[in-house]
Amino acid sequence: MTQQASPQPPAPSALRWALAGSVMVMIAAGGLFYYASQLAASKRQAHQDEITVTIHPHSCEPNALNVPAGPASFRIVNRSDRAVEWEILDGVLVVEERENIAPGLSQVINARLQPGDYAITCGLLSNPRGTLHVTPTTESDAQAKARPSMVAFIGPLSEFRVYLSSQGTALIKAVSALEQAIQAGDLAQAQALYLPARAAYQRLAPAAQRLGELDNRINARADYFEKREQDPSFVGFHRLEYALFQQRDLSGLAPIAQRLLSDVTRLKQQLLAQSLPPEQLVSLVARAQRSIAEVRAGSGEEERYSHSDLNGFAANLETTRKVVDLLRPLLAKPAAPLLAQIDSALGALDSQYGALRSAEGYASYDSVGADQRKRIADQAKVLADALDGIDPALGLWGL
Repeated sequence: MTQQASPQPPAPSALRWALAGSVMVMIAAGGLFYYASQLAASKRQAHQDEITVTIHPHSCEPNALNVPAGPASFRIVNRSDRAVEWEILDGVLVVEERENIAPGLSQVINARLQPGDYAITCGLLSNPRGTLHVTPTTESDAQAKARPSMVAFIGPLSEFRVYLSSQGTALIKAVSALEQAIQAGDLAQAQALYLPARAAYQRLAPAAQRLGELDNRINARADYFEKREQDPSFVGFHRLEYALFQQRDLSGLAPIAQRLLSDVTRLKQQLLAQSLPPEQLVSLVARAQRSIAEVRAGSGEEERYSHSDLNGFAANLETTRKVVDLLRPLLAKPAAPLLAQIDSALGALDSQYGALRSAEGYASYDSVGADQRKRIADQAKVLADALDGIDPALGLWGL
């Protein structure tokens, strides 16, 4: 009977290599643990001053806040039974907001706040408003004194005002055509005209969303009303969208279309009447891109009845590009690398949308898969992050 040879002991060199490999693995594991612990510590440090606000079905807790001027973080916890929003308002103007906070979840709002008194919207539009008092600090006083000369921004701000005027006129014309089709009882024509009217609004949306109450009449989704689609206060674009694409019924829709026409006419007037500080010009479009990245691209809830989300995304991008082009002369020398980064992000996001467009228009968003939606969200975030670099590059810090 043949005996198997006994296994030979490993060569000394092999032992040394095995031991060295074990040591390297231990070092790598220790390094990864250290990195993870440091990262977690930095996150805890970054959010240690977070202010938690809990949204209940008909109220917020707390509903009166006091914070120092400068950067502030608010964690908004939704304890209601529907997706809601939380806004900081300066008079009629929205300073910062977070939309579509899902039930049982929370989101963080980071804002840079000037001293003063603000209002807070909390969940349903019918809920009582809260208050936010922001006290001055030594840093906020110093930054106010260090603001750069506004002379360089006169040109871009004036040109943006012209852009708002022309786009406002286009919006009024588009909604007027939609209203006429509804008055005529032509469902197919009204469905076709909804899309260009909605795109015209989305070109103005980054600026329009500063006008909280008016924008809510024009653009609020059913979730923000007590009785959802059946609530009498649910009007505006999404009420028309619901009737045109979900109910496919024009009954009783004419007064709502007339009101929308009146509201968009007023919107143009108010946009031109409001002053726009230079530090808010970029934040308007950056916020719109971040909304796409964090909420709209993934959920598909913005145009839930017509699934025309891509039309709105592309229209938002047009306005973003317009703002970048207006500031391009100011950025060309002091921030050329940043400008190149922004242009690259603009082109990449435009390509994402272009891949979903045919001769007939953009694809219905319910046909866009999860992977493609994630690519859109990721690229919108890249663009938003790049846009956030503009104000510091120009000496504007949001205060």
